[in-house]
Amino acid sequence: MGSTPIARSFFAMKVIDIQPDSPLYGHVRKGYRLLKVNGREVADNLDCRYLMSEESVRLEFATGSGKNIRIDIDNDFQTDLGLQFETDILKICKNKCIFCFVHQQPKGMRKALYVRDDDFRLSFTHGNFISLSNINEGDIDRIIRQRLSPMYISVHSTDDSLRRFMFGNRRLPAILPLIKRLIESGIIVHSQAVLCPGINDGPALEKTITDLAGLYPGVASLGVVPVGLTKYRDKLHKLRPYTAAQGLKTLALVEAFQNQFRKELKTRFVYAADEFYILSGVEFPPLAAYETMPQFENGIGMMRSLLSDFSKRKKLLEKTKPNKRIALITGRAAGKYIEAEINYLMVTKGWPLEIIEVANRFWGKNVTVSGLLTGRDISAAIMKRKSDFDIFILPPNCLNDDDLFLDDMPLSFLREKSGIDIQVGSYSLVDTLKGAGV
Repeated sequence: MGSTPIARSFFAMKVIDIQPDSPLYGHVRKGYRLLKVNGREVADNLDCRYLMSEESVRLEFATGSGKNIRIDIDNDFQTDLGLQFETDILKICKNKCIFCFVHQQPKGMRKALYVRDDDFRLSFTHGNFISLSNINEGDIDRIIRQRLSPMYISVHSTDDSLRRFMFGNRRLPAILPLIKRLIESGIIVHSQAVLCPGINDGPALEKTITDLAGLYPGVASLGVVPVGLTKYRDKLHKLRPYTAAQGLKTLALVEAFQNQFRKELKTRFVYAADEFYILSGVEFPPLAAYETMPQFENGIGMMRSLLSDFSKRKKLLEKTKPNKRIALITGRAAGKYIEAEINYLMVTKGWPLEIIEVANRFWGKNVTVSGLLTGRDISAAIMKRKSDFDIFILPPNCLNDDDLFLDDMPLSFLREKSGIDIQVGSYSLVDTLKGAGV
C-alpha cells in the first residue's frame, strides 16, 4: 500500500469513521472525502461497496488541506475496508398517489415517517418498493451494470392511464417496457399492486396479473395488498376500505390465477396479503402455498409462518409452566389467530397467559395491524391492565431500530412510566415465550 499526492478534484463522499483494524487506518482520517475508486467517480455508499469489491483498489481522497492523495491497496478479502461514510441523500417520490400513506398522517410524528422515498438503491438493499418514475438513464444503466437484483416495483396497474391516475402523475412512463428492459438484462423483479376498491381491482387486476405473469420468470412474483386508510384523509381522494365480500371476491380471483399458474408456470406467482384473509374470515393457506415466501416483508405469509412455527415447535413449551402472568400485545388483525393457537396452553396447560388486542385509536379503526400501533395506544392498554400481569410482550414490528414507537415514544419511557416488565417479542411465538423466561 502506498499514497501519492494528486491534483485536487471535486468533493465527494465524506469519511465519518474508520475502523481501527482497517488497512487504511492511519492513512485516512475522518473528514477526508473519497473521490474515485480505480479511476471511477463514486456516487454513493452502494456504489462504493461495488467498486471496492475488486482485488486491487486505487482510492483517491481529498484531504481538505489543499491536496489530494492516492492510495493503492491489495483488497485480498474484498471488504468495505472499514470506512464509514455519511448517509446518502435519498431520492424522494415526486408522485401524488391517491392512496399514499404518508399523506394520511397528522403532524408531530417521527420525521422519517414523512419521507416519501422512491430510491432504487433502497429497493435493492432493503426491499423497498419503487415506482420507476424517479429514475433516469444513468440509474437504469447502473442497476444493470452493477446487477442490483432483485428490484421491488410498485406496479398497481399495467393499464398506463389507470396507473398515471393512481400515481397522480400524467408523465409517468409506460411500466411494462421499463420492466422488460430490466429483466432482459438479467434483473429479477418482484412486483406489488396496492388495490383500491372499484379502481384497480376486478378486470383491471386481471389484466395486471396476466401482463406480469407473461414476464415470468423475470418478474418473479406479484403481491396483492389492500389499500391502508387512516382517519386523516381530509381533502384527499375519496377511497373506501375493503368489505369482507369484496375481500372474498379478490381472494377468489387470486386463487383462480394461482391454480392456472401452477399448471402453466409451475409456481403460484401471485399472492394475496394476509389482510385479505383476515378481513374475509378465510383460513390462511398452508405454508407450502407461499412457496419461497417472496413477499414476506410485504405482509404476505407472515401469519401462516408464525402459526405454523408455533404448531411445529409448541412441544418445547408443553412441559413448562411460567410462574409469572404474561400478556401478549397485538393488533386486532392478528389477535384472534394467535389466541386460537395458544388457547391450549391457557386451557389445557393452565398457563397464566392472555392476548390483549390493542385498538388503533391513533390511526383509526381501519388500521388493525400491529406494526402501526403507536406508543400512546399501547401505553393506554398496558396501564389499564398492568395489575393483572407481570410481563407484557410487544410485537417486534411496532418499534424501529432505535426502540421508538411511531409517535416517537421511547420504549424506555414506557417501561419507566408503567413500572412493569415490558419485553419485545419475535416473529416466533415459541421463541417469544421462551425469551420471557418460560
